[in-house]
Amino acid sequence: MKVFSQSVNFNADHKLIEFVKTKVSALSKFHDKIVDAEVFLKVQNTSDKENKITEVKINIPGKELIIKRETKTFEEGINLAVENLKRQLKRSKEKQRDSLIS
Repeated sequence: MKVFSQSVNFNADHKLIEFVKTKVSALSKFHDKIVDAEVFLKVQNTSDKENKITEVKINIPGKELIIKRETKTFEEGINLAVENLKRQLKRSKEKQRDSLIS
């Protein structure tokens, strides 16, 4: 699976990009037909502590799964997004399986 990363309003370091790719690539265990993934890392210029926006978009045939999280760190945002996407991918695969059976 290809993972595209884009950072907005800052330059992401190599370690963060590798972390993102590793975590998002692990989602391929939960759905075998993932086309690609796009990850957007944004920093909001606000006084809030939770000013890091992590957006992950997974493309599977016939559907897009999008998760957006505002957190203190990008690592936390990626972890939360990946957990949520795991559930969505499992549900999507179950629906696919159910439609094939009936």
